[in-house]
Order: sequence, then C-alpha cells, then structure tokens
Amino acid sequence: MADGERNTGPVGLVGLGNMGSALARRLAARYPLIAYDVRPTEAIRELAASGAFTLAGSLPEVAAARRVVLSLPAPEISRAVVAELLDVLAPGSVIVETSTVTPMDITAMRGSCEPASVTLLDAAILSGVRQSAEGVATILIGGDTDDVNSVRDILTTFASTITHLGPAGSGMAAKVINNAVAHATMVMLCEAGAMAAAWSIPRAKLGELFASQEGGLIRPLTHRFMERVLGGEYDGGMPTEAARKDSTLALQLAEHTKIPLFTIQAAHTAYELGMAAGLGRQDYASIATLWEGWTGLPLRDSDSDGGTGE
Repeated sequence: MADGERNTGPVGLVGLGNMGSALARRLAARYPLIAYDVRPTEAIRELAASGAFTLAGSLPEVAAARRVVLSLPAPEISRAVVAELLDVLAPGSVIVETSTVTPMDITAMRGSCEPASVTLLDAAILSGVRQSAEGVATILIGGDTDDVNSVRDILTTFASTITHLGPAGSGMAAKVINNAVAHATMVMLCEAGAMAAAWSIPRAKLGELFASQEGGLIRPLTHRFMERVLGGEYDGGMPTEAARKDSTLALQLAEHTKIPLFTIQAAHTAYELGMAAGLGRQDYASIATLWEGWTGLPLRDSDSDGGTGE
C-alpha cells in the first residue's frame, strides 16, 4: 500500500482503557472497527451499541481484522494477547503495539510472530489521552519502512507526528528513555523548588529561568547535548572543573537549608569522576566520554536528524 493511502478494511483494537477508548473513537470514524476488552466499561458498551464499532465477545473475534492495534496496561498482558492472537491471525497480518513495553518485549513478541508470518511493529504513543483523542498525538515507531507505511494510515487517525526512529524496538526504547528523563527531571525540579523556597525565591520565576534559552533545562540540551556531545566537540566552553565547583556549591546550599537531594547529589558524582579522568579543562559536556568509555558505545551522532518525521 502506498504511503498515505487509506485501507478501508476492518481494523482490530485490543484494550479499551482510557487510551484505548480514545483510539477506538478515532479509528471507528474511519474504519470498520472490531474492539475487545476483557472488562469493557458501561460507557464502552453503550458506544458500541450505538453502532460506532463492533464490540467483540472474545479475543479471537478480533482476528477478522488483518491489522490489529494493542493498547494494554502491562508488558505481560501484551505478550499473552499476542500469543493468543497468533493462534487465529491470518499470515500477512500486522500487530501494532502502542502499549508501553520495553524493546526487549518487542524483540520477544516479534520472534514469536515470525513463524506465523505476522509482523509486529512498536508504535509508542509519546502523547497523552487528550492529544490522541484530538488526533494530534506523537508516535515513535520502529520497524522496516514498508511495514511502517502499511499502517501509517491507521496511525494518522490519532497522530499528527509520526517519527520513524529505525529498526523494531527503537520506538519503544525512545519512549522509555524519554520518560526516564522526564521522571528524573521531575525529582530534580522538586529539589530545586525546595531550595528556592528556602531562600524565598518565587517558584514561578525559577520556572521561567529554567525555561529560558540560557536556563538550566534548555541550554544543556540545545548546546551541550545537541551540539557538543553529538558533535564530539569539547574544547572551550565552561570547564568541567567549574561545573564541579558549582555542583559542590549546590550541595552546600542544600545541606545548609536541610533540603534532601537525590538527583542533584547523584549527578555530582559524575563531575568528580570527570575530574579524576582528566576532563577538568574541557567543557563539562565532556563527561559524556565517561559513558563512552564504560559502554564502548559512541554518543557522538553521525546522523543528528534522528530519523524521519512528518
């Protein structure tokens, strides 16, 4: 099927929780939809009774659709559902995994799909329920280009941005990594907010500082990571020894005001290790080379575009 071409055949959906219900409404507006949930809510039953879509009474009924979307709450449930679907799906079918799982789960499920000639793609939804319900979600997808294009029309019912990151598993890996950063940043912001409160700094003003182009959230990403780390350029700039000094001052401030630290305290260790590794006069983004040494993996990116998007 050509990129962007609509397929009018039925689409299957397994999982009708908050996200699954949003997907169901979007999908049912374009395709005959066969949906299943082990415990459908009364609202879902009423929506199905209105003729919006077919509510399947069992999981095998979903296999009438050759393309099946999963929206499930846990990796073990996804694995069990895929195993049951493989008993009834026709060869050539495609499973689109939107549930949040690990890339290792994707590899395992794809391995079980291959003997049945069924393709499984990871299409992680980076956005929330509201964005999906409005059709403006962001999708991070992994898999072969032809396979991705075969379900692109489905994805565009609830997503306005589809970023193909690379091979199978890369979409889920990117989402898990992104969420890890978001969750760690939330802890760090709570620490910063508590230190600001101890010194009567308006927290809204602190937030504006962080969000500015020179602030503590944006500058490390746009300059130090996107330019210096991805380019492997560590000459000049703010030296690691200065970053280590500033980090020490932050620890002293927190100790003085009895503010518990978790992320900021842990991050300080990297600057101590950077100093021990002889990075003192290089830009503090050079601590990236510690991870390169520990893992044997380059952080420098030969393709900083990071895939294709639309």
